[in-house]
Amino acid sequence: MSTGAQADGYLKPYAAKSSESRGRLVAEPDSPPRSMFERDRDRIIHSTAFRRLKHKTQVFVYHEGDHYRTRLTHSIEVAQISRAIARTLGLNEDLAETLALAHDLGHTPFGHAGESELDALMDRYGGFDHNAQTLRIVTRLEHRYAAFDGLNLTWESIEGLVKHNGPLIGPRAVSRDEPVPQLFFELAKEHSLDLAAHPSAEAQVAALSDDIAYNAHDIDDGLRAGLFGVIDLGDVPLASKALQEVLSLYPDLERPRLIHETVRRVISWMITDLVSESERRVARHGPRSADDIRALAEPVIGFSEQLKEQNRALQQFLSQHMYRHQKVQAIMLRARRIMRDLYTAYCEDASLLPPDWQGAELEDEDRRARKVCDFIAGMTDRYAMEQHHRLFDIDPLFR
Repeated sequence: MSTGAQADGYLKPYAAKSSESRGRLVAEPDSPPRSMFERDRDRIIHSTAFRRLKHKTQVFVYHEGDHYRTRLTHSIEVAQISRAIARTLGLNEDLAETLALAHDLGHTPFGHAGESELDALMDRYGGFDHNAQTLRIVTRLEHRYAAFDGLNLTWESIEGLVKHNGPLIGPRAVSRDEPVPQLFFELAKEHSLDLAAHPSAEAQVAALSDDIAYNAHDIDDGLRAGLFGVIDLGDVPLASKALQEVLSLYPDLERPRLIHETVRRVISWMITDLVSESERRVARHGPRSADDIRALAEPVIGFSEQLKEQNRALQQFLSQHMYRHQKVQAIMLRARRIMRDLYTAYCEDASLLPPDWQGAELEDEDRRARKVCDFIAGMTDRYAMEQHHRLFDIDPLFR
C-alpha cells in the first residue's frame, strides 16, 4: 500500500489523491508515515522563504505594531480556512493546506507597493510577478537539498501554484489583460502542465480561502488601526449585516469584541456560501475524477452570484478606505523609495551583494538584474530598511 492510500479512501472521487500523484520531477523514495502532499507541506514550512514571511507585511510596515497581520499570519489563516473547506467538501486537506501555506512565498517586502515598484524596475527584464516568484522559490531558489534546487514538490503542488487562480491561456483564461510570465511556460514544459485547464479543486479552494482571509483580516486591521470606523461599515452589505447581528445580540459590547464578532461572522458566511455553491456545482457537473474537475468549463469551487457582488462591494470599500488611506499611501511612497534605492545600488555595484549572491553571471546585465530582483524580493521589511540605512546612512522612513 502506497503512502497516503488509507487517507485517500475518505476522499470524494474527484479529490486529488496522494496515492495517485503524478510524482516529482526528481524521483524520491516515499517518506512514511507522511503522504506525498504532507511532505510537500513540511518542505514549505521548513523553507527559508516561509520563515521570512514573519517580517513581511501587506499594508502596515513591521514597526507599526505587533498585532497587525504579516504574510506569515495571513498564510496560516488561509491554511486553516482551506483545511476546513476541503474537509467539508471531501477534498484533500493536505494539498489544500500546502498550497495555502505556499501561496505568498514570492511576495516582496512592503506589500503591494513593494511588488509594484519592483515590477516597474524590472520592466526591461521581464517584470516581476509574485506568483511567478513563488514558483522560482520552490523550483529554483531554495538551496537546501543535495539532489536538486528548489523543493522538488509534487506535480499537483506545482500545478496548484501555477494555476491557482485558474487557466492562464485559452478560452477559459482568467485574465487576458496581463502577459503570462515566461517561467510558467517553462514549468508547463518541465512538468507537462496544461495551462488552458483548470487546476485541482484543492487549488481552487486555496485561492478562494485567500480571498476570505484577506478581506476579513483587512476589516480587522483597518478598524484597529483607526483607518475607518465601525460606523463606516454600515453601507457595506456583507460587513453591515454581520455588524447589525452582533449589535442586536450584544448592544453594549466593547469595541475589540465587537470587531472580532463582526469579522468572524464575515468569515463564516463566506465559507458557508462557498461550500453551498460548490456542492451545487459538483451536483450539476457530476465529476468522477480530479481530471474531470480540470476539464470543466467553469471552476467547481466558487461563491454564489450574490456573495460575489457583496465581496466586490467590500473590496471597493477597503480599497477606498484602507489601501488608499493617506497614512498608508505616505508609508508606501517611502517604501517604494527604499526598493528603488536598493535596486539601483546593487545593479550599479554588484559587490554590495552578500558573497553567496555573487558570481560570474552578474557580468550579464539581464542576469544581474534578475539576481538583484531575487535578492530584494526575498528581503523582509526590517532587513530592507536595515540595508538601506547601511548603504545610505539615513533613516529609511525619512522621519
